Amino acid sequence: MRLEISCEDRVGITQDVLNILTDYHIDLRGIEIDALGKIFLDFPTIEFTDFQTLMSKLRRVDGITDVKTTAFMPIQRERNQLRAILQSLPDPVFAVDTNGKIILFNDAAKRSLEMTSEAILAMNISEFLEGINIPRWLEGNEASAQTQKVGFLEQDYICDLLPIDVSEENEQAVYAGAVVMLKSQIRLGLQYTLLNTSSGDSFTNIVAKSTAMRKVLREAKRMSELDGNILITGETGTGKEQLAKACHDNSKRAIGEFVSLNCASLPDDVAETELFGYAPGAFGQQEGKQGLFEQAAGGTLLFDEVSEMSANLQAKLLRVLEYGTYHQVGDSRVKVIDCRIICTSCKDLSDQVDKGEFRQDLYYRLNVLSLVVPPLRERKQDIVPLANKLLLQHSKTLGIQPPNCSKACIDYLQGYPWPGNIRQLKNALYRAISLSEGKEITKEAIQLPVCNTRVTYIDENFNGSLEQEVKKFEKDMLKRLYPSYPSTRQLAKKLGLSHTAIANKLREYGINKSTVKH
Repeated sequence: MRLEISCEDRVGITQDVLNILTDYHIDLRGIEIDALGKIFLDFPTIEFTDFQTLMSKLRRVDGITDVKTTAFMPIQRERNQLRAILQSLPDPVFAVDTNGKIILFNDAAKRSLEMTSEAILAMNISEFLEGINIPRWLEGNEASAQTQKVGFLEQDYICDLLPIDVSEENEQAVYAGAVVMLKSQIRLGLQYTLLNTSSGDSFTNIVAKSTAMRKVLREAKRMSELDGNILITGETGTGKEQLAKACHDNSKRAIGEFVSLNCASLPDDVAETELFGYAPGAFGQQEGKQGLFEQAAGGTLLFDEVSEMSANLQAKLLRVLEYGTYHQVGDSRVKVIDCRIICTSCKDLSDQVDKGEFRQDLYYRLNVLSLVVPPLRERKQDIVPLANKLLLQHSKTLGIQPPNCSKACIDYLQGYPWPGNIRQLKNALYRAISLSEGKEITKEAIQLPVCNTRVTYIDENFNGSLEQEVKKFEKDMLKRLYPSYPSTRQLAKKLGLSHTAIANKLREYGINKSTVKH
């Protein structure tokens, strides 16, 4: 039972009210006095006759102008309003005490942590939030609101940190805790410059939080400023073409066109006309056609999956690169090429050369500068940022609010080996976001084939001895590492072997600066 008492501002009026409650042996559960001078009482329900007598006595107190029942106490209304606002927010919100212990949270926070309410209330926010220290921040008397980047469940968030000041007006600040509001990178998108600071760098859109990928980007930036041909290798779906485009955009040829030819998709005769074009009258056509070399003049020409290029086209390309000239089909006039060549391949071209499937002389022409893009399983730190970026892109395409990934989903994404790399991750997330109905991507929504997380280097049905297969693996590993550790001493230190042992192995496998370009 709750009462709202309107009264004058008189010293002792509250005590008079409490004395009446004492006379009736009423167990008072709560009392509030608002800024307008009203007194609110909360006590257990009493008999109706007693209640009538109580109301009569309260109204006769000097200074009381009205007494009536009310459905709620002001603090209850404020608490419920706050809870309603809190629960409506799509991102995690926590209230903590001065030590960082959680005392309140919303549904979004609970969904993100995937824990029971009891378990969350037993935690300190520092157990899962990286980048803030509540006690240190609240030290002193001038703790101010802050906005900063933090880590929450291995994802980047913007954190609005608001102190709870319970001091009276003109008094020294007294802090009872803080409100922590987290805004995910997905929901903020690219408009929040604190998470995505634009530097004008063409490599900005390439996710590279892992050490391996940061190294690739450092090398790519240096190579892009040169004008030599670049060979980019890596497994299918690792983003080789995106890296090639970034190299173009960061080069002095950025004002020119970036054009590409998929070497695996066209037969020789079609590929030749695509590359060189044809003159008017050729093939019975009244008008001629520009080739890719002409379209890429002043820019970059990308040969995608160059390892799939036929022997005939390899010979023609080699001639063009050797002399720097070509002519259109049906035209004897010589044209000069003026473009940079970038090639991508998901196969090891040096192995293709050893097998006789790729021309050695062309390989050396193309492999002036080289980059190796690591597979996704070797850059686990990039998986969650990549997933966030892809979810944002898919959401824009589908015209929906971007969801977050649950903790179980994040763990699953990071533990999966991703044989299809970024392309497989992109497709899996598109399927998940298309079929999901809530505000969160769960582990169950990620439908992926069962895949052994153990990397198998040797085919179970291999022919030959164990020693032969071990040597084959050893050679492949040394060839992959050599561009990054081009001296025998550096390579020896990396592999924990002696300088002499590495030198002997490199000599045995024919690995040197002339056979492995870097």
